[in-house]
Amino acid sequence: MTGHVEVGAYALGLLEPGDRLAFEGHLAGCPPCRRELSELRGVAAALDGLPPELAAPPPSEPDPAGVVDLLSLHARRRRRDRWSRALVGAAAGLVLLGGALGLGTTLDLTEAEPPAPPDGSAEQLLSAGRTAAATDPRTGVTGRVATESKAWGTRVGLRLSRLRGPLQCELVAVDRSGRAHTVAGWSVPERGYGLPGTPPALVLQGGTALPSSQIVRFEVRTLGDDRTLLTVPA
Repeated sequence: MTGHVEVGAYALGLLEPGDRLAFEGHLAGCPPCRRELSELRGVAAALDGLPPELAAPPPSEPDPAGVVDLLSLHARRRRRDRWSRALVGAAAGLVLLGGALGLGTTLDLTEAEPPAPPDGSAEQLLSAGRTAAATDPRTGVTGRVATESKAWGTRVGLRLSRLRGPLQCELVAVDRSGRAHTVAGWSVPERGYGLPGTPPALVLQGGTALPSSQIVRFEVRTLGDDRTLLTVPA
């Protein structure tokens, strides 16, 4: 594989060993190819800031040391370009991967875990507060009460199910002396709460000035006839 068209490939070190040896034999007897090789060396020197003497025309016979220098120059340039492209690609890949992982993590958490209830809600209090539960065997009403001590008294959360309507009810906190302190009041629609084919359990919250240490129990009572539907110990 010889001829004038191989000068560039030879200068860039792209020829196979056998073709390179054949071209060097051709180069020894071909002044045009030597001139072209010299020009390529000059361009390489200008691009890489090499001293001007490296761009001098070659002697009548090819200078092996000069050829080695040129090949080393291009090898270094190719290695540098490959590393630059690899680093840019790796950086872009990390950005995309980071975004994908961030998105993937968010989606996984959203699908695997229900969103936390907002702070201050009754659900949040029932999840994080001090709780007690009970079921009344007579009325069938079941419920859970959660408490949280506050500077002003006690914050109370309530969840009720199997509650039939229509009713008007209230939650009271009973202190050590047996007095009842109203915590919250509500109406129960005819369909009720927490029964087959009805809305889900009723969840609400209220408060009392009583410190939690003074509360003995909670009672769900009806308004009007003052029946006790459920008693939950504090």
